[in-house]
Amino acid sequence: MADRGCPLEAVPLPAEVRDSLAELELELSEGDITQKGYEKKRAKLLARYVPLIQGVDPSLQAESRTPGPCQTAAAAPRQPKARPLNSRDERFRSDVHTEAVQAALAKYKERKMPMPSKRRSVLVHSSVETCTPPALHSAPPDVTTGLVEHSFCERPQVASVRGVPRGYRSSILETADGVPVSSRVSSKIQQLLNTLKRPKRPPLKEFFVDDFEELLEVQQPDPNQPKPEGSQMMVLEGEPLAVGTSWPPSLLAALQQWGTAQPKAPCLTALDTTGKAICTLTYGKLWSRSLKLAYTLLNKLTSKNEPLLQPGDRVALVFPNSDPVMFMVAFYGCLLAELVPVPIEVPLTRKDAGGQQVGFLLGSCGVALALTTDACQKGLPKAQTGEVVTFKGWPPLAWLVVDGKHLAKPPKDWHPPAQNTGSKTAYIEYKTSKEGSTVGITVSHASLLAQCRALTQACGYSEAETLTNVLDFKRDAGLWHGVVTSVMNRMHVVSIPYALMKANPLSWIQSVCSYQARTALVKSRDMHWSLLAQRGQRDVSLSSLRMLIVADGANPWSISSCDAFLNVFQSRGLRPEVICPCASSPEALTVALRRPPDLGGPPPRKAVLSMNGLSHGVIRVDTEEKLSVLTVQDVGQVVPGANVCVVKVEGTPYLCKTDEVGEICVSSSATGTAYYGLLGITKNIFETVPVTAGGAPVSDRPFTRTGLLGFIGPDNLVFVVGKLDGLMVVGARRHSADDVVATALAVEPMKFVYRGR
Repeated sequence: MADRGCPLEAVPLPAEVRDSLAELELELSEGDITQKGYEKKRAKLLARYVPLIQGVDPSLQAESRTPGPCQTAAAAPRQPKARPLNSRDERFRSDVHTEAVQAALAKYKERKMPMPSKRRSVLVHSSVETCTPPALHSAPPDVTTGLVEHSFCERPQVASVRGVPRGYRSSILETADGVPVSSRVSSKIQQLLNTLKRPKRPPLKEFFVDDFEELLEVQQPDPNQPKPEGSQMMVLEGEPLAVGTSWPPSLLAALQQWGTAQPKAPCLTALDTTGKAICTLTYGKLWSRSLKLAYTLLNKLTSKNEPLLQPGDRVALVFPNSDPVMFMVAFYGCLLAELVPVPIEVPLTRKDAGGQQVGFLLGSCGVALALTTDACQKGLPKAQTGEVVTFKGWPPLAWLVVDGKHLAKPPKDWHPPAQNTGSKTAYIEYKTSKEGSTVGITVSHASLLAQCRALTQACGYSEAETLTNVLDFKRDAGLWHGVVTSVMNRMHVVSIPYALMKANPLSWIQSVCSYQARTALVKSRDMHWSLLAQRGQRDVSLSSLRMLIVADGANPWSISSCDAFLNVFQSRGLRPEVICPCASSPEALTVALRRPPDLGGPPPRKAVLSMNGLSHGVIRVDTEEKLSVLTVQDVGQVVPGANVCVVKVEGTPYLCKTDEVGEICVSSSATGTAYYGLLGITKNIFETVPVTAGGAPVSDRPFTRTGLLGFIGPDNLVFVVGKLDGLMVVGARRHSADDVVATALAVEPMKFVYRGR
């Protein structure tokens, strides 16, 4: 039986055998197998080649066991290319996965295990540290990488090989370490040795770094580039929340109050794809159905004779955009039961790529139950057993249909546990980052209540007011206005499904006319579609509107839609001061909102900014005649009860100067509280402490980063010029993906894109 010291280098073993031996060596060194297991597997691999190994000339064995300085020199890998400290390719950055990588590295250090290393040649047995470093030009290093310093030594001309059987042609070969060898060995072994030159796998850290120098030549800053010249900005304080207002003490208290005192008041009207009202949910029905669902969730669902759900558990809400009524019942039923709803989109296929990221979120939240409607469940993919399939990347889920016939009526003496839950999580809203990862943003009951009150004050909402909602009611502004704040104020919401907008883009305007809506909640795309479809429609009027809230007013291209819509519909009753752009983000909720003059808002403003200045993060007013300018509109004033500041995008959050573009940060009780289960990036986003140029904190309360890039303009109006997710840095200049879209929309079809843009 051959032992570990046998000179396998002299035996023409097949490439797969030598590869397997090298892997065995690596497993033994990393402790994956025992010494006994190693010897057993090795002996099994070499059983067919024992006669060849035992017949090798002793002089060859001596040579192979004692590698000369040339062999150890070649074993030393070449020094990796110098790279700047803390350099990292931001293209592939994902903070969600960075935490997992750091945890893996920490685990390696705790176990004191060697990091995954390169594969070494089986010809080299001595340590590279025993070599004497020669002059730098004496021997070129091997093409491998490593994490430690290595030495180099001189290479002799030729190493002779003796004891080779007769009959082989003589040829000059090279070992895996680059040493020329005169030998009669097959070309397959030479090919194997060349393969062994390459590392088997790079160290774990090398998977997450890249060489900036090889990707892009870093440009030196232009000494003539514009620089901020203004003074350091101050923290902007919004108006205080009204004191003494007769607001309900909590959102659930408002639901109970309207459900019992005004049971016949309309709460929500859903339209079908033809524009007809298919269902009107009253406040009495919303209260009674939510109670039934809460009772069913807490008392009728069991697993092994134990309640399936406990207060604080997360529950998925899977409802299509065409069914706001049942979504609203499910949302408030979960709140009454002290459960945390996680609204998501309806999965379309079993292997939907976006659904896999949502599945990761559901798994991290520990979701075990999904609520849906009977019609929606019938449309989901089914297994052979007839049950809903387990979607790829999703945790196993139980499905509950929340239509009325499936719910149990609670006893008269039963009361829901949730009253005023304060800092506990109310719901989790998902957000997909630019890297494709999905995170869940937690919103507490206190934040939800503060958001309701801030929007009520900023928009001047009143009881029995009608709101037309074109947005998705499951998240963002559609949820904050159309599901939450509306209930706080006993408003009537008319929900326009997306399918109806595709079939009839004027449907929301017709809804405003027929229901005499005082407020409409839209996006700039809805205004644009209406312009394309309005020809021939002479019987519509928008005179009843006092606020037309543009939810994506922070995007640069929204200004063109707002101006064009006003030009067409001003003759049909639309007043200029009615258009109210706003800015928001999933982390900070509503940041700013333009208010009509009757609510104390200043007149709207536009800013014509130099694109060259913006690319250097500097605000320079320009003229509209030029092609290299960006025109943006204000998004109003800061919401009541919030403080706002603008900080530098990179590094320490220093306050920006008054003529400098930075990231807008908000300190308020009406923001999100955390990324669910991600403490590391939560601290960076939700607990930012802006500082002055001298390093002093600007407040004793933390701020939340909004991800919006902008500045504070005249009359303390907020301007947004882009988003952090869409920021592209080329050399030393910044470019916004939003502006690229705005440019494409601004240029006439079939013509060129102007060089200045």
